[in-house]
Amino acid sequence: MMGPGKYDGAATAAREDTQALGVILIVFQGKDGHGFSAQLPPEILLTVPAILRNVADQIERSAIGRTA
Repeated sequence: MMGPGKYDGAATAAREDTQALGVILIVFQGKDGHGFSAQLPPEILLTVPAILRNVADQIERSAIGRTA
């Protein structure tokens, strides 16, 4: 696991609640400001760039759909 970050407690809660192998939590204007925490085992680190690209594509499609 990577860690600990500004929002490590929230990341742990999300990971445990979802019974996930790993989690990346990005916070915008949270109680402690902007930040992120990641809890990722080494065996999935190489998959993170592709997953983030997919998420970025989904966000972009959603944003375009709202402005059209």
